[in-house]
Amino acid sequence: MCGIIGIVGKNPVNQLLYDGLLVLQHRGQDAAGIVTCDGNTFFMHKNNGLVKDVFQTRHMRNLVGNAGIAHVRYPTAGSSNAAEAQPFYVNSPFGIVLGHNGNLTNSEQLKSEMFRQDLRHINTNSDSEVLLNVLAHEIEKTSRNAVLNTDMAFDAVTAVHKRCKGAYAVVAMIANFGLLAFRDPNGIRPLVIGKSETEKGTEYMVASESVAMDVLGFKVVRDVEPGEAVFIDMEGNFYSRQCSDEAKLNPCIFEYVYLARPDSVIDGVSVYQTRLDMGKSLADKIKREWSDKKIDVVIPIPDTSRPSALQVGLALGLDYREGFIKNRYIGRTFIMPGQALRKKSVRQKLNPIGIEFKGKNVLLVDDSIVRGTTSQQIVQMARDAGANKVYFASAAPPVRFPNVYGIDMPSRDELLATGRSDEEICQEIGADALIYQDLDALIQDVKFRNPKIKDFDCSCFDGKYVTGDISEAYLAKIESARADGKKSKKPVNSITQLDLNLVNTNELEIEERV
Repeated sequence: MCGIIGIVGKNPVNQLLYDGLLVLQHRGQDAAGIVTCDGNTFFMHKNNGLVKDVFQTRHMRNLVGNAGIAHVRYPTAGSSNAAEAQPFYVNSPFGIVLGHNGNLTNSEQLKSEMFRQDLRHINTNSDSEVLLNVLAHEIEKTSRNAVLNTDMAFDAVTAVHKRCKGAYAVVAMIANFGLLAFRDPNGIRPLVIGKSETEKGTEYMVASESVAMDVLGFKVVRDVEPGEAVFIDMEGNFYSRQCSDEAKLNPCIFEYVYLARPDSVIDGVSVYQTRLDMGKSLADKIKREWSDKKIDVVIPIPDTSRPSALQVGLALGLDYREGFIKNRYIGRTFIMPGQALRKKSVRQKLNPIGIEFKGKNVLLVDDSIVRGTTSQQIVQMARDAGANKVYFASAAPPVRFPNVYGIDMPSRDELLATGRSDEEICQEIGADALIYQDLDALIQDVKFRNPKIKDFDCSCFDGKYVTGDISEAYLAKIESARADGKKSKKPVNSITQLDLNLVNTNELEIEERV
């Protein structure tokens, strides 16, 4: 899970890119990076850490130029090595930088092709570097012995779609040429286009979520379609083309459940409205199946579940109360690497308000249950605060399968619902009763706001992978590679083969901070 931004403006874009990354910080807290382009020169700064920690005033001053891309990262493939912070760079052809949200499911095959056929070197374990080199190779093929133009760039994206499998939303900057952005043929990960009219002309922006555009004063134009590529040249001219014959919209439904900010609109669907609808559907199921249970109060588990919990309370005619106070300086525990770190952070992150629990039968509502670490500790907090009964409701179905498209749900051993019945899950988290949203209801809640969406990637709930290339052997391999504690954190000692004519290496600071 990552956040990406690309901007072609009429004034320096460094501050816009920085502010946009702050808005998308929820999509990745492991690393951040910005590359700006001024003529034929890239200026880059990236490092491990939060946006506010990675970028200081001295870095911002050196990020010059009216165009650039930016990235916040949470690693689901590769490692936490600072060398894998994005954007990535290649100097041939032309000089290209790239930021990627998603995960390639055939990256090992592509690495082999890079070495044996394309004669390109992959320096990290990141599938994003693989994707960059595939794109660079295809651009080189289409533009050989000719001046690069938009048709050539779109032809290269067409070739990328034919070679790359999995999920990818991409922003790439080609030196002295422009911004290229595209989305995989299934449209799994989101990508939105916006524009701003200024005295000097139109500025364009692409980003993972519409909220980044709202905050930066850009007007949302539309989503990038599955398989589509868009190109904005350095003068601000906009071009687009469908680059896949097999494009079909299958957005990740977990974006609406948890990943995206509630104030975003993705593929024409308000995330906030969807979460309200999820709460209404969940309340309907509670009415059907829990008519014998006396519930005194509905309490959300902050923050993502608030809209759903509010609707549950309204639909059931129950009081809605804020029962937990959140320390906003602790990151999202679902995307924190390491089970021990997650367990420690939950208790530091939330503290119960005793009067809302003492002597009451409380219904706790969460957006989902993934590993169960948070759920178990929160149920115990409610009991310690004096709750009489603790009921637990999930606004999403049980998460039983790994996600291979860019969300860190890698191992079935880590997923609480895998191989367990609802009753067994209830015992594991220590609740008096547990109820899950139905998948059909969740799908209808999202579809209701945009009937044009016919299908979703629901693989973490139903085990059906929309790319059709996921085998049991593949799942076993990624589970082994990505299991907690196995992500490499090797320090970076050097930077390999950067073209000094294109990159200002004084600001390429990617040494891992200790």
